Amino acid sequence: MNPETYATLYGPARPAPRNSRGETAVGLLAAVLWLLTLASLGWLTFLVGMVTLWGLADGMSWGEARSLVLPYALTVVGGAAALLAVAFAPRVRRLAPLTRLLLTGALAFPAPTGLALWTWFQVG
Repeated sequence: MNPETYATLYGPARPAPRNSRGETAVGLLAAVLWLLTLASLGWLTFLVGMVTLWGLADGMSWGEARSLVLPYALTVVGGAAALLAVAFAPRVRRLAPLTRLLLTGALAFPAPTGLALWTWFQVG
C-alpha cells in the first residue's frame, strides 16, 4: 500500500512502543543459559573423545570405541530433536523469539550442565 494512502485513511503510522529493558533481560538470560549449556556439551564431548582416544591407544577395538561414542551422539541428537519439537509446538511458536529461546534454554540447561559439573568434580 502506498504510504500516503495509508496516512490518508488511517492517520500517520505510529509504531508500537517497545519494552527494550524487558527484551534485553530476557535475551541476556537466554544467552547465558545457552552459553552454559553449550559449554557443558563441549566439555562432555571432550571427555567422551578423550576416553575413546585413550582406549584406542591402549588397544581397544573399533567396536568398543563405537559403543562409547554412539550412545553419546544419539543422546545429543535425541535431546536436540526434543527441543526442536518443543520450540515448534503451536503454543510455543506464538511466543516472542527471545522468550522461545529462554524457554528452550531453560529446558536444555539442567541435564548437560549437571552432568558436566559432576564429571568436573569426579575427574578433577
